[in-house]
Amino acid sequence: MSNLLKEVLEGREHNYILPFLWQHGEEEQAIREEMARIHEAGIGAVCVEARPHPDFLGPKWWSDMDIIMDEARKRGMKVWMLDDDHFPTGHAAGKVKEAPEELHRKFLGERFIDTIGPAKGTSLLLDTLLMSGLRPTFSQSQYATGKNKLTSVVAVRRESTHETLTSDCIDLTELVHDGILYWDIPEGYWRVIIVSENKDGGSKAQEDYLNPLVRDSVRILLDTVYEAFYNRYHADFGKTFAGFFSDEPGFYNDKATFDFNSKLGKQGVSLPWSEEMPALLEQVLGEDYRKHLHLLWHEAGEKSSIVRYAYMNIVSKLYGESFCSQIGEWCRAHGVEYIGHVLEDNNVHARLGSGAGHFFRSLWGQDMSGLDVVLWQIVPGFDEMSFRWPAGETDSEFFHYGLAKLGVSLGHIDPKKKGRTMCELYGAYGWAEGLKLMKWLTDHMLVRGVNYFVPHAFSQKTFPDPDCPPHLYANGKNPQYRYYKHLNQYMNRISHLISGGRHVATTAVVYHAEAEWSGEAMYFHKPVKQLMQNQIDCDVVPVDVLMEAASVKDSKLLINQEDYHCLIVPYAEALPAAMLRGLVQFADQGLAVRFVDGWPVRSSEGSDVSAELTSLAHHRNVKLVSLDQLAQQLMADGYYDIKAASYEPYLRNYHYVHENLAVFMFFNEHPHQSIFTEIALPVQGEIYAYDAFLNRLTKCKANRETGAVQLELHPYESIVLLHGADLGDFTLLPEQRSVTGMDIAGEWTISTAAAEHYPSFNQWGSLTILTNMSKPDYLPRFSGTFRYETEFECTEHRDQALLNLGEVYETAEVWLNGEQAGVRICPPYQFEIGGLLKKGKNKLVIEVTNTLVKDQRDYLSAFSQQEPSGLIGPVRVDVSED
Repeated sequence: MSNLLKEVLEGREHNYILPFLWQHGEEEQAIREEMARIHEAGIGAVCVEARPHPDFLGPKWWSDMDIIMDEARKRGMKVWMLDDDHFPTGHAAGKVKEAPEELHRKFLGERFIDTIGPAKGTSLLLDTLLMSGLRPTFSQSQYATGKNKLTSVVAVRRESTHETLTSDCIDLTELVHDGILYWDIPEGYWRVIIVSENKDGGSKAQEDYLNPLVRDSVRILLDTVYEAFYNRYHADFGKTFAGFFSDEPGFYNDKATFDFNSKLGKQGVSLPWSEEMPALLEQVLGEDYRKHLHLLWHEAGEKSSIVRYAYMNIVSKLYGESFCSQIGEWCRAHGVEYIGHVLEDNNVHARLGSGAGHFFRSLWGQDMSGLDVVLWQIVPGFDEMSFRWPAGETDSEFFHYGLAKLGVSLGHIDPKKKGRTMCELYGAYGWAEGLKLMKWLTDHMLVRGVNYFVPHAFSQKTFPDPDCPPHLYANGKNPQYRYYKHLNQYMNRISHLISGGRHVATTAVVYHAEAEWSGEAMYFHKPVKQLMQNQIDCDVVPVDVLMEAASVKDSKLLINQEDYHCLIVPYAEALPAAMLRGLVQFADQGLAVRFVDGWPVRSSEGSDVSAELTSLAHHRNVKLVSLDQLAQQLMADGYYDIKAASYEPYLRNYHYVHENLAVFMFFNEHPHQSIFTEIALPVQGEIYAYDAFLNRLTKCKANRETGAVQLELHPYESIVLLHGADLGDFTLLPEQRSVTGMDIAGEWTISTAAAEHYPSFNQWGSLTILTNMSKPDYLPRFSGTFRYETEFECTEHRDQALLNLGEVYETAEVWLNGEQAGVRICPPYQFEIGGLLKKGKNKLVIEVTNTLVKDQRDYLSAFSQQEPSGLIGPVRVDVSED
């Protein structure tokens, strides 16, 4: 038997969970109590968050941290630190505002005036214009108090019949004197565009933040926070103290802080800037680059795309090098690790605003890949249709088919990530979210390859804490806390099985960032969706990695430990020239390349790539495929690993291999419909099913003719299939053949207990027909546990029997004849009771626990439909026939 599997079956798996632990400055006993509750929930680490603390880096802060570190040492736990006093990372505990001006955030802004000529002797009040636009005045030579630095002034001819700008552009910068432009306007309509460096652009909430494009500015964060922790806990670094977590750093250059569509071309937005930018732009665009800066805001066809690509390419690389890589290098030099995530929401991962420009570049310097799911971003069933969430409307396709794939792909292709991807999840869903939804979200991540988790969050504040519920313990008021350990054990077991080995996928999909900067482009998650709905697994791969770290051998694309049979290129009007040359080379070496919905027509830089485009269009290993036929074409060409006997768009799968063990995870992602199909796996021999909730192995049902595995997955249900040597060295459960069943009908006695009173119950009454206990005339404001008690007759003893509770809302624990039969936190609510069922009268007790939303009607819960409470049934006993 695999050592890895043996560790799991014996309860010796590692810890993969590090929940946020919010600090408000509570008393010592409260901190120690919360650490104890985290540990008893089956968790071996915490990520400490200072955001609510009143004295970050002050005496009270260090006193509280000493307590946490002491508890962690005693319990063998790890401590991670969220690396700033504010959300998002970048405030540097307020020290940026004390730093020299050159280390503050800097922006490039524009204003324009429309003019008509001919008009000699004209002057334009540029400084007054900027003042009216809420911009300070500028000096042409240097920064002065309250002044900006003029970068360029150009006049662009406009078409006489519509608003389009032409290519006719005049540089007027040298005609500006003392804030006034003196210019004889030629005949026609002209737009005068003023571009200047400024300091007051961007979101006001981040105005005292560091400049992520400047290494010395980022160094303020390291000197202020990171060095302070090293000075105090250096003996724990790499031991109890595991590392640092950055939370959603980004540019935040848009006054609309969370406008996820903030990209070049948006009017009135200041753009990230630094002292390095002029020289870098000049290298790419030439000495007259200033003449083209207005195209970052204004449309002028292909030339705008060329300038925008150049700008985005530069700022995203500067961000990655100056911010993420610098911090990661510091951490590794000090024996700890660096993790976290940027904002990915609604495709902002490839944009400005709250984004960081390029998902892969922004996280390349970290030791794990990272992402987050909060605020109802992902909702079961809303995988295509948009969903109203607190930030507006979701791009549900991205959240379901793109988000986690971005994260796990980076974890797979970057060697220093060691196959690790972290997800912050559960946060800010409100009290409507219970373990049922948490388990669904966990499976959503696990089946895509996420193997580290940051649950959001444990809060020590006196209940109720209104800050982004649910809270996992909530001073003992969360009635589902006592079952939370079951989810954590499940999470750790599967994470252990999908760590330390190698992911298997047949396809790679090109990341679309460069294409989006360059013109019309298809989101990467469009083809990913088609593949996932047909059980064809893939990774998302950026241009940088394809050009710098990929090779082709035996017609396969090799990146780190991955090997892909086919490279898929989502539609892009333009791609970098080096990428197009690389695609030709890959095809020449035998790699199958598939362009989706169209060929590129030019390069991102504007250079001549006609030869490359012609070669690709006629290459024997390159095909053009429509998006809706992509999966079928790949299946026909043999570029798949797992095959279902029927079309199952909600069946998700993940293939992971170790030296002597192949792991296949499957999850039914549909919230209501069951899946019944056969699955052909790329292995021969016996297949075993691992139930990570019950921590046991059973032999799979297989088609005796084809060897295909019969798969039956109810909503919310997952399964892990295993193949390898010596997996049969254990006692197998006997197979059930056919079943007969009976409904349990009669009177149910019902009692209730709130979380703080459990297990002391108060009798409520009785029912002969089970119903929703949150109906208006029942207990609509009750949150806690409902106890159902009844008796039923069984005509004879059975060694195999199954209790099916039907509908339950939402955790269920069962006792039969005084013996505990188990816990379920999500469908299917089935319990094996064969050893407990006896001939004659049987006493059945079922405890059903709902969420706190019935009692705590919070704002975040208002974005979801509220489920019923209690046991709905029908309750049934199924017994196997001999």
